[in-house]
Amino acid sequence: MIAFLDGLVAEIRSSSLVMQAGAFGFEVFAPKSTLLNAKSGAAIRLYTHLVVKEDDLSLYGFHTEDLLSLFRYLISVSGIGPKLALGVLSALPTTMVASAIITGDAGLLSSAPGVGKKMAERMILELKNKLPEHLMAASGSVRPKSVLNVAGNDAVEALLALGYRETQVKSAVAELALANPEDSAENLIRKALAKLR
Repeated sequence: MIAFLDGLVAEIRSSSLVMQAGAFGFEVFAPKSTLLNAKSGAAIRLYTHLVVKEDDLSLYGFHTEDLLSLFRYLISVSGIGPKLALGVLSALPTTMVASAIITGDAGLLSSAPGVGKKMAERMILELKNKLPEHLMAASGSVRPKSVLNVAGNDAVEALLALGYRETQVKSAVAELALANPEDSAENLIRKALAKLR
């Protein structure tokens, strides 16, 4: 119905932003990456998805079409509503979510808030053969065997032993492992510690 909005960012909130388009101010719910990409008073284009319920109209917006596409795939999964899908996209980058689904990494998916092991397995089951592989990497790189390799798993275990939260650790290490697949566990731990502090 509304494919995208062009306008100015009037206000940035914790899970949404207010966007002025013409004489209207639209509240648009967005993932963290989109909120971080927005600057108050600056022009922005958001690709949108309108959710119509009996007692509510909600607009969800994303700064890239890939984010919107992944959001739509996620809400097609039984038991995942727009708020949970937004939580997943706020916790993990697009490429990591897509890679985890395609490679069957339920552990990484379940590190997102509100996603348990069964929900992660359902996401994989329902989306594994539907997701386009270009969502895994913006550069169109070769499909990885797994989001977390042996060094990545070792780094996660070491950081968990140090008392860091599983959600933070898996997200940070997976992002680093995707960017630097040849890194040793020691390098991943060092870089993750710098990120987590």
